Amino acid sequence: MKRFSNYSELTDYMDRLGLFHMDLSLARMEAFRDARGLSGVETVHVVGTNGKGSTTTFFCSLARAHGLKVGTFTSPHFVSPRERIQVNRRMLTEAAWVDLANEVMAVPGGEELTYFEFQTCLAMVAFERAGVDLAVMEAGLGGRYDATNVFRPGLTLFTPIGMDHEQILGPTLGDIARDKAGAIHEGGVAMTGPQEPEAMIQLQERAEQVRARLVYAVDAAGPVDRERLGLKGIHQTANARLALAGWRWYAAGRSIPTDRVIEAFGLESAFLPGRFQRVELDGREIILDGAHNAHALKALNAALDADGIRPGRVIFACLRDKTLTDMLPLIRTLTDGPILVPAMEGERASDNHALASAIGERASASESLEAALKSGPDTDGPTLVCGSLYLLSEFYILYPRFLTA
Repeated sequence: MKRFSNYSELTDYMDRLGLFHMDLSLARMEAFRDARGLSGVETVHVVGTNGKGSTTTFFCSLARAHGLKVGTFTSPHFVSPRERIQVNRRMLTEAAWVDLANEVMAVPGGEELTYFEFQTCLAMVAFERAGVDLAVMEAGLGGRYDATNVFRPGLTLFTPIGMDHEQILGPTLGDIARDKAGAIHEGGVAMTGPQEPEAMIQLQERAEQVRARLVYAVDAAGPVDRERLGLKGIHQTANARLALAGWRWYAAGRSIPTDRVIEAFGLESAFLPGRFQRVELDGREIILDGAHNAHALKALNAALDADGIRPGRVIFACLRDKTLTDMLPLIRTLTDGPILVPAMEGERASDNHALASAIGERASASESLEAALKSGPDTDGPTLVCGSLYLLSEFYILYPRFLTA
């Protein structure tokens, strides 16, 4: 059995597992769950294409505000894998990660887990040890075969489903929604925010097929005040409303008293980096947003318009597996100024010269994000950095102070 003596050995091991290696099967996760026994932690599952991290954050903030001890599992991370697993919004220590990893490896089948499966199991062991009242698990990719779907949730929340990861989940919105709808468990309860009709049909059909209850967030919570949300942008109102509706449903089923003043505080105190986050750097305003597909870019455009913001320039980069056809016109409408395309680290990054050429004449390639941030004359309006959470990761590596509230 492999054992880790320090955190560096552990991160080397996870790197060797392959950050982007996927094997869409639940067999290894089910074997680990059955061998280790992980049924004692109650879970809420958050599934969708966009808004999963924000909805998870709002829900956890609401639960914590009402006195619950909450574990959260999210992805991806910006700087350290430790960001993915938190208890009451605090990361675990490096020593705790090593100890937990050794426990995972000691379970039969632990050494066969993929990168994401390994961290999913580590998270659930951590939450069990910490004695959390609730674990909120954000799906990584898809739904039916996502590693997080091996734990039967007390509630499944569906954020907007859109086009993304078509090479893996299927070429149409129906295909993608069908896979994500697979996260609805037999006899369970699922709640959804707004969906495209094609996606909603898949959720409804799956719920009917497995005799689950599908609840609509608009029936369980009224509109929220976007001015009092901890996460900014008009698109966050839907995420916050879904989280609030989900929280009220969850609390009612467990006789947990809820309070409107405490709910407001929970929504207002939520924080998640990289979601319409406005910071000041060297006298310039920077807006950081992880919009990485057409659906998210439309939401970003709406958020900018709603707040009367017109970026003076945009720094954009994305991964090469993204479908650019629908994204390119949206990128061009984000600004009337220059669009800088920095080279990104990693084998999945798009070629920045080719991407700049595809965007058009206002776009130019930069050798790095740091160079893009420092290049060019001052422009009216803030600088918008978007296109990939991995691009934002490079920003936070340069300026880690912006990772926390």
